[in-house]
Amino acid sequence: MEITMNYNYTYVVRCADDSLYCGWTNHLKERIDAHNSGKGAKYTKSRRPVELVYYEQFETREEAMRREAAIKRMSRAEKLRLIAGPGEK
Repeated sequence: MEITMNYNYTYVVRCADDSLYCGWTNHLKERIDAHNSGKGAKYTKSRRPVELVYYEQFETREEAMRREAAIKRMSRAEKLRLIAGPGEK
């Protein structure tokens, strides 16, 4: 999937302490850079560096925000399965 500025993204990053953070943005590359410079989110500021491990692309920001909320409700195990991709258990 090509990352462009015409879409909205729900993403998951793995922090340096192995925790996972989920968010949404319409500028994915810039958002990951912001997380790594300490300006992305309070949660990730003290857990740098972060690595993008998963993202989904949406037409609207509302869809991306709904998906972010759904992922945030998942358990860590469910998030790890999502990141691993299809066929992983």
